[in-house]
Amino acid sequence: MLSDISQRKTPLLMQIALTFILINKSITLDRFPELFFFFLGAICSTIVAYVLLFFKIKASIHLIAISALCFFVIGLSVHFELNSTILIAILFFLTGIIATSRLIMKAHSLNEVVIGFLAGMLPQLFFWYFWL
Repeated sequence: MLSDISQRKTPLLMQIALTFILINKSITLDRFPELFFFFLGAICSTIVAYVLLFFKIKASIHLIAISALCFFVIGLSVHFELNSTILIAILFFLTGIIATSRLIMKAHSLNEVVIGFLAGMLPQLFFWYFWL
């Protein structure tokens, strides 16, 4: 666990760079439009987490990841007209477990967990407009 906020900057920058390379070289818009927008949302979420570090806010990266995945699966369910309610329910349950564990371990405050959830959710919702 990275206890100091400044220790998060380099891994987040590396995540942004590697995800950018991934969507430019492998997961392109013409091949995999759904995955392209998922990873584009992931870059936005990572940028939000990085920018928040300059305001001394440590958003929960665990919650960013699980909430982005959860809303991506909801988008896939809508896009392909699939009944994925069990999978979506499981993902929301896992989101609650992860949030609870971050709070119990005192790794984050409630505000940091909520900010992490929103930072993962909102970019995915924004990019639904382009691929749904």
